[in-house]
Amino acid sequence: MEPTTATFFDLVRPSMPEVEARMRASPGSHHPSLGAALDQLVTSGGKRIRPALVLLAGGMLGGEPDKLITMAAAIELLHTATLVHDDLIDGALLRRGQPTLNATWTAGATVLTGDYVFARAAFLTAQTGSLHLMELFARTLMTIVNGEITQLFGSNSGDARQDYFDRIYAKTASLFELATEGSAVLSDCDEKAIQKMKSVGYHLGMAFQIVDDVLDMVADAEVVGKPVAHDLRQGLLTLPTLCYLEDHADDRRARRLQERQPIEEADLRALIEAIRKSGAIERAMAEARELAEAGEAMLGEMPANPEREALYELADFLVTRPS
Repeated sequence: MEPTTATFFDLVRPSMPEVEARMRASPGSHHPSLGAALDQLVTSGGKRIRPALVLLAGGMLGGEPDKLITMAAAIELLHTATLVHDDLIDGALLRRGQPTLNATWTAGATVLTGDYVFARAAFLTAQTGSLHLMELFARTLMTIVNGEITQLFGSNSGDARQDYFDRIYAKTASLFELATEGSAVLSDCDEKAIQKMKSVGYHLGMAFQIVDDVLDMVADAEVVGKPVAHDLRQGLLTLPTLCYLEDHADDRRARRLQERQPIEEADLRALIEAIRKSGAIERAMAEARELAEAGEAMLGEMPANPEREALYELADFLVTRPS
């Protein structure tokens, strides 16, 4: 599968077929339905931002290519497994314009398939031979699951912005952290460089998710492959809505959603339109750009080579991509 035409992929494009081959390869026999599901998930799979991040970061730092390819496959499988469970939890029937597993399978079969993909990701991580990386993998998985539980149980600290940033860290930025921090670990970097690369992943991941949330609010449903304002319809307030509320605290429609109360479809559509016209979208995008620029600034302390230049391009792509 061709990930994207963005130029930063040029350095890693030759490695992507091997990344996908390792995602598909099985360490043993499995039920044919699992094989078919995994094939569907890998084939339908997205832009491959996370594998590209692993390969570029590791290449910049001088990591062993074979281990980096294995790690890239593991992280993309971990991401894929979270999507399987997310779609089931959200009741989503489409992703990237294609039917989700839970659209045709029972909930039990979908959960077990997600579990199997998690296990495959863990197996690949172990193949790198790095205990440190295995610990990072387990930490990230715990962070993701804890974030999902927190979201399901509706935990509210009283600080809506902090709750939002905690949620997108668990959902997205933790995986970007794993990609960059893990690449530094596999490249035998010292602790200072490892922590610096972890911070790069954090900032790029947070920027990526904010832009995703903006696109969820403004993009064409056919382009993003799911209903527009999907998160808002699920009662989740993302950064555009939070920015809107900072200037329109008395908007009863937004307040009802914040309090997890249902609102009429007509009110929801009117709220979406009000958010789009308010300047909140632009403010959220400005925050995403600031985060991406902070990640780029940290990259300036890393070795100067083509991979670093490609990472700068990747950071820019995260906040300028059309979908």
